[in-house]
Amino acid sequence: MLLLSQFGFSTNPSLGTAGDFVIFTTVGGLTSTGHTLLTGNVGTNNGAVGGFGNVNGGMHNADGVTAAAATDLLTAYNLLNSAIPTFFPAPLLGNGQTLTAGIYSIAESASLNNKLYLDGEDNANAEFIIKIGGAFSTAALSEVVLLNGAKACNVFWKVEGLVDMASGTIMKGNIVANNGAIVMNSGVQLEGRALSTTGAITADEVIAFTPVGCGSATLNGPLAPDLKSTSCYALFTAAGGMTNSGVSFITGDVGTNVGLTTGFQELNVTGLIHPIPDASTAAVTADLIDLHTYLNNLTHDIELLFPAQFGNDLELTPHTYLLNAATVLTDNLYLNALGNPDAVFVIKITGALSTSTYAKVLLTNGAQAKNVYWKVTGAVEINDYSEFKGVIVANNGAINIKTGVELLGRALSTSGAVSTEAVTITMQTPCINPTTGIEKATNNKLATVITSYSGQELEIQLAGTEVSPNTKFYIYNTTGSLLVSTPITESRTTINSNFPTGIYFYKLSSNAGSQKGKFIVR
Repeated sequence: MLLLSQFGFSTNPSLGTAGDFVIFTTVGGLTSTGHTLLTGNVGTNNGAVGGFGNVNGGMHNADGVTAAAATDLLTAYNLLNSAIPTFFPAPLLGNGQTLTAGIYSIAESASLNNKLYLDGEDNANAEFIIKIGGAFSTAALSEVVLLNGAKACNVFWKVEGLVDMASGTIMKGNIVANNGAIVMNSGVQLEGRALSTTGAITADEVIAFTPVGCGSATLNGPLAPDLKSTSCYALFTAAGGMTNSGVSFITGDVGTNVGLTTGFQELNVTGLIHPIPDASTAAVTADLIDLHTYLNNLTHDIELLFPAQFGNDLELTPHTYLLNAATVLTDNLYLNALGNPDAVFVIKITGALSTSTYAKVLLTNGAQAKNVYWKVTGAVEINDYSEFKGVIVANNGAINIKTGVELLGRALSTSGAVSTEAVTITMQTPCINPTTGIEKATNNKLATVITSYSGQELEIQLAGTEVSPNTKFYIYNTTGSLLVSTPITESRTTINSNFPTGIYFYKLSSNAGSQKGKFIVR
């Protein structure tokens, strides 16, 4: 009897292909209003679909995928329905109540108020099945809380009738409603699934996502491309002018293979400026074509159906995505690596890409900019004060990176002018010498530079660098004008100068390389 009470409840209720859906009904319409964010497939096998924006998953309506999901959902429902209960709680759940793993049965309608705790008791496979013989509702701001290893993927709510989740409810688990609608009101958060055998499903400004665990696949995204010699360039175009206006700070090489590179101040570029085409730009052109070809040939997993509504707090997971038209990124886009720092994101855009001002690409749960790739067919415009992440590969399109933009990554074009206006661009991945395969240093620590805030003197302490006739120190103002040019003849040197309040930049060059930086006079 003890063994039965501990282990006899396990039914392993697989959802089959229905588990790929975050919202699904076999028969009924699907409606979204407001700003709803969904991760997982969305679909109905018989009904109308309306109001949904971009979904981080596939949209399906009466196709082979929904037919299979309908069959699997019915199988899962029958399995849950036949599970023999061992616990019989009162119809009012929550108010600080704690349940441990098991099969629970409420013969009538039930409701959730305040907090309900599901305690896994440190068992990663702890399974909770809650069978409700009528409708199920939640009070505003009610919450299901998982404790001690309990997982949302192992929680099942089998409901005979309507499921109505009030505003602000935080729900965990897989909801299977039989012959009943599912209503998710504003502010509902669901880690799990909302599935109905027959009934409409409505979502009003909710966040819902399929849970991880319980055998769900680890998302790695596609295999990352080999950047080859493009790894050394922060800004590059194979054909077109490369221009900068204002004070821009670039980490990485800058150049074009057809045209001129102008406006970049050597002091502010930690890397090489290629003013005219050379052997390096020729090599990068060939490697950039290979990079574009690789990204272009990747088969997408998910098509985002509303390119003009991209962003708006959308969260994406490691996949290859397609936006099949000109795309506008507005507000925030979240890239969630799900705890996998090697996960790769590829976003393929068939058309131009532009952003609103102050748009942001935000990396969460281990995502890294070096693993994000944007393949754009057309022009790219990153608008003022945006924060962008990843390697931009524009095919036959100009790239315009505007005032105040911070790009952690690269901007590369197969053909098109590239322009920047007072921006900061930093490559996250190192520059790899394509001949030797060895990482190339972009900035050497040659000296410690100490300034007095009065602006009266500047002290330079060489760090293991031998003094030579070629060791020189330069100071520039914010417009790039050279203010000081002096040889360094001692390992410890003080330069007496009288600088007005402001920001200044310096460059130290020697046989060992160069070091660049800035200081402030207050």
